[in-house]
Amino acid sequence: MNKVVLITGGSSGIGKSIGEYLHHKGFVVYGTSRNPECITTSIFPLIALDVREVQSIQKAVAEVISKASRIDIVINNAGVGITGPIEEIPTEEIKNNFETNLFGPIEVIKAVLPQMRAQQSGLIINITSIAGYMGLPYRGIYSASKGALELITEALRMEVKSFGIQITNVAPGDFATNIAAGRFHAPLLTGSAYEIPYGNTLKMMDTHVDSGSNPDQMAVAIYAIIQNPSPKIHYKVGVFIQKFSIVLKRILPDKVYEKMLMNHYKL
Repeated sequence: MNKVVLITGGSSGIGKSIGEYLHHKGFVVYGTSRNPECITTSIFPLIALDVREVQSIQKAVAEVISKASRIDIVINNAGVGITGPIEEIPTEEIKNNFETNLFGPIEVIKAVLPQMRAQQSGLIINITSIAGYMGLPYRGIYSASKGALELITEALRMEVKSFGIQITNVAPGDFATNIAAGRFHAPLLTGSAYEIPYGNTLKMMDTHVDSGSNPDQMAVAIYAIIQNPSPKIHYKVGVFIQKFSIVLKRILPDKVYEKMLMNHYKL
């Protein structure tokens, strides 16, 4: 029996690449989008879902179960970027980021767990970020939301293991997607104490995304994890230096690592 996969944020970027790859591998794939009627090129069905709304999540999950009778794999991919000096980011934008990147995935997990528990099987893959392993300047809110999801996963794995359900994190580095276009940028304020360093860092971040890796690499990595009967707790996908930065954070003194980051961002 072909496994049923639900991918949040499946209309573009990493989610679309994963969905297309798994579709070609014979999986029954359902993606989600806030406005699926606007997407006409998807090769797998898209269901309306806004991860910031619990009723929307529950309705989408119920629709998949109604159509496929089960959900074997959930990929929590929907997320948004946010940049800016923490002092200048509007509080409502901070809350929106956590609603999308943290509370949304939690609600998706809560919605699918009863079905997976009834099946006595299931795999949940949370797409986090290498940025979630460290506090990055002018990306602190994003780092915090993704880092929190990493820790939630660690706890959940232990809570649901006895039900035959597995949960894992996959932290991508920079990939060439449209995340920069949908990211909330705190405005560059003329005369702000952060105007020059934030402006320079913003240019650097956009360059990293534009020159990022092909998102198909994430699709291949996700497929390999699905094929593994006992997936690890954490996976990192990206170029060597991005993954090595996590190792350096673990072994270097805090202030040395901080200095390294500040040199990188020319702060």
